[in-house]
Amino acid sequence: MIDKIWNGDRLLAVILRTEFDNDGIHFFTPNDFSQQLGYMKRPQGYNIEPHVHLKVSREVQYTKEVLFIKSGKIRVDFYSEEQEYIRSQILNKGDVILLAEGGHGFKVLEESEIIEVKQGPYVGENDKKRFGPIDESQVKF
Repeated sequence: MIDKIWNGDRLLAVILRTEFDNDGIHFFTPNDFSQQLGYMKRPQGYNIEPHVHLKVSREVQYTKEVLFIKSGKIRVDFYSEEQEYIRSQILNKGDVILLAEGGHGFKVLEESEIIEVKQGPYVGENDKKRFGPIDESQVKF
């Protein structure tokens, strides 16, 4: 199962649920995204040819990050670029999310292990603008 979170015509996030199952290779992001999210299911004995990736200049304007929920349960709160709350989604063990645009915050609902992958180099606090979370009474799914 794939969930896409939109704000108008802007794709904020792609959620790959742990239940997703499909043969072959599937990418869920547009080719122009600086971070790609794909899924592969191959049978035993399948060969992926050895390869190297060529040096290609790319321009990254916004950090995109991928979170793997190794254990636990979290709530993701999605915001517009203008920091306006849009809605929330629950992520469970095994789910993967690509955060592409807009803002986001998290509420840990159960003790969780989360693996994060994003572009570098990391520039510290110059990489993000923090703002206050919504009140719990405003949460909508």
